[in-house]
Amino acid sequence: MKEIIEIGKKAKQASYELAHLDTGAKDKILEGVAEKLVASTGAILKANSKDLIQAEEMGLKGAIVERLTLNPGRIEGIAEGLLQIVGLEDPIGEVLEMKKRPNGLMIGKKRVPLGVVGVIYESRPNVTADVGGLCIKTGNVCVLRGGKEAFHSNLAIVNIFREVIQSLGYNPDMIQLVTNTTRESANALMKLNQYLDILIPRGGAGLIQAVVENSTVPVIETGVGNCHVFVDDSADLEMATRIVVNAKTHRPGVCNAAESLLIHKDIADTAIPLIGKALVDAGVEVRGDKKVCSLVKEAIPATEEDWGTEYLDYIMSAKVVDSLEEAVSHINNYGSSHSESIVTKNYDHAQFFLDRVDAAAVYVNASTRFTDGFEFGYGAEIGISTQKLHARGPMGLKELTTTKYVIYGNGQVRG
Repeated sequence: MKEIIEIGKKAKQASYELAHLDTGAKDKILEGVAEKLVASTGAILKANSKDLIQAEEMGLKGAIVERLTLNPGRIEGIAEGLLQIVGLEDPIGEVLEMKKRPNGLMIGKKRVPLGVVGVIYESRPNVTADVGGLCIKTGNVCVLRGGKEAFHSNLAIVNIFREVIQSLGYNPDMIQLVTNTTRESANALMKLNQYLDILIPRGGAGLIQAVVENSTVPVIETGVGNCHVFVDDSADLEMATRIVVNAKTHRPGVCNAAESLLIHKDIADTAIPLIGKALVDAGVEVRGDKKVCSLVKEAIPATEEDWGTEYLDYIMSAKVVDSLEEAVSHINNYGSSHSESIVTKNYDHAQFFLDRVDAAAVYVNASTRFTDGFEFGYGAEIGISTQKLHARGPMGLKELTTTKYVIYGNGQVRG
């Protein structure tokens, strides 16, 4: 598509300017955007209302609408996230190592921007600001392709970034929004090797899989979260109940919400009625194995499919396991390598769980809901990587950099 190629050309050109802005200049952009976001709350909410009306006409509901909805508090939170990024150390230019070779060459390695970052995402206007903030701080140009359900909100936020950047005398193409929300535009981005250095999909399993399978641009896989909470035989059940309910219901439509509950058989008769009642009282549909269904009258029988499902809704699968080892095996088999938690008083069990569970974030006695760039102190995240190269977990500033070797000589030639 000609329009996507043109966006790519502009992005590549802008990347040469942004990569060399100093920290003060980048921070000034972000401070200006944060201030203008709050000042433009009314205009942003007006744009968001158009998206909500369109979402209703499209028949969207539940988690998608919840992620799409903005309010003054959420806009303030977005602005606060940008200011947190301002307060973080700029990783660009950091010298990671420097060594002297026997021939006198000084060989060093330093952090540099990735270049041009493309992001394809769905229904979350906050992602627009998060990506823009993280990319500018790290000297990366970003090309954003949001979903049609959030088009007006995304456009309003991107325009604020561009207006502030331009007002400070810089190239506004440091951030661009693809206004064509058809599937063709996404496909075109996936083939934009000449201009994009990396492509990050954020959304449901279908979107992520489509990008992973079809992109010729290097991809960082993010997002799908079939997260578990395992209640060990030594667990404090009051704590366990609080953690499970929070992990499931705090925001059920996000990737770090817990989707599955595992309970050790030795405490099942006590723990299942207690935790099950708390979930049901919170509006959660429990899909359980035979033991769970026998102790929670509202529960419905789980199928094999339930163990691997990311519901993004007030639904939770629940299963009794015979041992810690079985819990770990179940998680590694059905989980999505996102976030997993154990509730236990046993130090050895906690360490076993931490060591053996294969996931980006593994918790002891805490809710999975903390897997988030803001909560981890990164100000925001560009995504939560569930793969192992080149980043894993919430991707903050350092994860948006690569390295460059710098070599100082005094006339050396190779013989």
